[in-house]
Parts: sequence; C-alpha cells; structure tokens
Amino acid sequence: MSASRIWLAMSLLLACAWAKAQGDAADADWRYRIQPGDTLITLTDAWLAPPKTWRDLQKLNRVPDPLRLMPGSTLRMPVAWLKREAGVAEAVFARGQVTRQRGSTSEALAVGATLQSGDRIRTGAQSSASLRFADGSRLLIPPESDVTLDQLLVLGRGAIPAVRIGVQQGGADSRVAPNAQRVPLYEVRTPHVNLGVRGTEFRVQTAAGASRMQVLSGAVHADGLGLDVATGQGLLAEGAARSVAPLLPAPDLSGLLPVTERLPLHLAWVGGPAGAATWRVQLYVSSDFDRLLLDDVVAEPAVTWPEARELADGDYTLRVRAIDARGQEGAAADASIRLLARPEPPFIQAPAPGAVSYAGGTAFAWTRNTVAPNVRLQIARDAGFKDLVLQPAPIDGANYDARLADGIYHWRIASVEANGRAGPFGDPQTFEIRPPPPVPPPAEPEVTGDQLKLRWRADPGVTRYQLEWSRTEAFDRVEGADVQRFATDKPELAMPKPSAGKYFLRARGFNAADAPSPWGQTQMIEVPYPRWLWLLPLLLIPVL
Repeated sequence: MSASRIWLAMSLLLACAWAKAQGDAADADWRYRIQPGDTLITLTDAWLAPPKTWRDLQKLNRVPDPLRLMPGSTLRMPVAWLKREAGVAEAVFARGQVTRQRGSTSEALAVGATLQSGDRIRTGAQSSASLRFADGSRLLIPPESDVTLDQLLVLGRGAIPAVRIGVQQGGADSRVAPNAQRVPLYEVRTPHVNLGVRGTEFRVQTAAGASRMQVLSGAVHADGLGLDVATGQGLLAEGAARSVAPLLPAPDLSGLLPVTERLPLHLAWVGGPAGAATWRVQLYVSSDFDRLLLDDVVAEPAVTWPEARELADGDYTLRVRAIDARGQEGAAADASIRLLARPEPPFIQAPAPGAVSYAGGTAFAWTRNTVAPNVRLQIARDAGFKDLVLQPAPIDGANYDARLADGIYHWRIASVEANGRAGPFGDPQTFEIRPPPPVPPPAEPEVTGDQLKLRWRADPGVTRYQLEWSRTEAFDRVEGADVQRFATDKPELAMPKPSAGKYFLRARGFNAADAPSPWGQTQMIEVPYPRWLWLLPLLLIPVL
C-alpha cells in the first residue's frame, strides 16, 4: 500500500474516532439539581434549544406533573438538547512575545484581553500566557507554542462551558475545574491524538511527529484507547499508535539552596530519579502556577538563566520534572527560591586574582554601581571570611589602599545603597603579600686604572640590581649634578672612573617577579685627586 493511502486510512480512523468522541459527548446527559420554584416549563425556557419542549423532558425523566418538581432531586438534560451561546476566555497572564491572531489581524496579547472562538495564540522563546475560561478552568501556554481556541461555547443557562483547544506546536498545560454534574466537554486536539476531559490536570506536548500527554490528577480519554489515561500515567501518540506508561517520580530538590545572590541565576540539584534522561525546569512567581517566567530543558541537573536579570529580587517557585527516554515528563517537584542579587557588586579591577605584592601595601580598585555607589570591603585570612583583618566603613570611592602583614588574604566587595542597604558580595579574590627582596649590602669600591669597580654580596631571590650615582646625597637633579642609573644582573658593576670629588651611591634589588626592594642606605665614595696636584705649589715657588 502506498504512503498516501496509509496516511488517508489513518486520517479516516482518527476522524471516525473523533466523531465518535463528539457523539459520545453530545449524547451524554447533564444532571441538573432542581431548585425550589422550578418547573419543566421554566427549565425548558432557560436551558433547552428548539425544537425541544418541556414534554421531551417530561418523557425522558418520567415526571408525572410538570409543575411539581421535588427540590434537591436531579433532572437529566442531554447535552445535545441544550442552548448554545458563544463563550469567551480571559488572558490572566502574558510575558514576552505573545501574540493573538484573529482572522488576518495579529497583535500582542495583553493581560485582561478577551479571547473568542478561532483566536490563535503564539508564544516566543521564554514567553508564556495563561487563560481563564468561564468555569475557572485554566490553560497555560508555555514558550514556543502555537495554540488555537477552536471552540468556546456556553451551554444552557451559562452553566456548562464547551471548550475545544488545538495544539499545533509546543504545549498546553490544562487545569480543568472539576464538577461531578458536568460532562466531558473540555477537549484538546493535536495532530496525533484527541483528548476528552471531565475534570483534571494534565499536560500536552507536540513535537517531532508525536504528541505526549501526562495526567497529574483525574483521568483523560484519548481516541484509540479503550481505557482512560489515569493519574500518574503518560500517553505517547505516534500516528495511530498509542502507548501508556507510568510517569517518573519527582526529582529530589532537597539540596537546592533556598537563597541565591548571583546573576545570572544558576540553580543545581542532586539529579534523579532513576530513568531521567533530561529535566524540564520552570520558574514561576511564588506559588502562582499561572505565571510562568522561565522555562528550559537541560541535559544536566542544573540550569543557568541569564534572562533572570530581568526579574526583580523576591520569592519564586522552581518546578523541576524529570524526562524519560520516551520524552515523557514526570511528576513535578517544587522548591521555594529567594533571589537577593541587588544591588549587584562592582566589577573588580585590582589587584588581579592571585596577585603578589612585595611592598606591604596593596591598592584595591573597582567600578562603581551607579544605583549603589558606596562599597563594602572585607579582607580576611580565610576563605569563609570568619577571620577578618579589615572591614572599613562603606567607602565612597572606587579605590582603597591598605598596608598588611605578609601572608595570603581573601577579599570581596559589595555595593551599598544610599540608605545603607548592602547587596550581596561578589566572588572573593585572593592576593598575597611577600617580603621584598633583600637590600643589597654596601658596595666595596676598587679603583683600577680608568675604571671604578663596585662589588657586593649576592642574596638569594634577587635576579637583578639597580644602582644610582649622584653628586648630591638627595639624588636630586640639580645643575651640574645629574643622577646616573646603572643596571646589572650580577652583584658587581664596572663603570668609568669619575673625576675627582665626592659621590653618593645607593642600590636596590629585584626578584623574579620584578618587585623591587627598598633603596639601600646611601654610601659616599670619594675619588681622590691626582698626586701631581699636591706638587703644583712647590713648582710655583721659584717663580715667586
């Protein structure tokens, strides 16, 4: 048989099953509880559509006197006999890119908007909407979904909503208001399966040639199945094939931190249950499951949401479901999450992570949060900031200098608002203060020929030396007294012998990190005048 014939046969089977489901609903009875003052005539006027009359009700219910009905008893009214009026739904939540298409017109869906039969709702990435129907039933449309309100009717005197929803792409989470007297007139239609509901909570997803449905409470009838899909079961529909299996239990969220102070928002849990392949993770306004804020499927038991920067600090509910190898989402686990990430800490500029200082002093620098410009600084010897070394009052600036003893330190900063409220600390950084390289010992001068040689003791850890030579003890550059600077990687230096006179010398060492030691003590070197200058007065005596 060709593929087109197979497809045609499958389509006919689905159509027949759907027609049967429609017929079953139409043939079902709605049971009305009789109130004082009711008669078959008044009930017919209020509930039944022509050509049905009170005599049809009398015959169906075997009522001896149409004017005398017993209050509290029930009266059968076939759904097919009831009046039908157009119903509406209301948008109670919309976030992100949510559009409503009505005919050829498409516009953003606003909270409070009225929806009617034929309206089409599309949601973009990290976008969602929630609808409320006449009886209080709710429909949550998650991100990247395409849902049509195929039918919104009210039967009889506004008591029975008849809702039919089409899910072409994505998903739909339904909470159908239970009512023992009502018939299953809440229906969901996907490209692969049609579902009839009496009063329950269930989810539907459509993607990749298959539709999936999970029942959280109550029961759902699916075409092609003899028995209803019960609580805790999931349905997989691929073409005409139907399979039902238990859902995975809820994951364990006991290890989740209840407070998070970091953005982007990162949350992790222990994983599981057994059989979990991936996880569906959702963030809601605290305990309000009509207001879906973030939604993702992750391959590891952790989620990172950069989009959380748009969320205000406050309380939220995290909902996590494990997804099995068949793509079925299991039972949900919920956890309360408190976001306290503002004001956000400044960005650190100096010192760099792991920086080493040899001078005993460290210069700290950071950016400034324009909303909270002051900064709270902590410096500690331990990573847990229990052994605090320095915690000054809030700093009104972008830098701070501190002198500390040698050692390894941890430091962190937080922004502080004008009212004194401090935000969370940023990630801690470490730095180290080490002793500077040793000061070179005094040089031993040696004048040989036309050179002046200087030698001193080598010290471990010193890789090079710097020497300054000046005619002034202050090493200042005055007229005729320039300061000369020499560099060497050995504990010695040979320089041209200077002219006679007094000179001043100082030296310092550098280690492998190019950190200098302090200048050593200033030394004076006297270069003697030539001996013949002492004989010059004697040579001049005969002349006198």
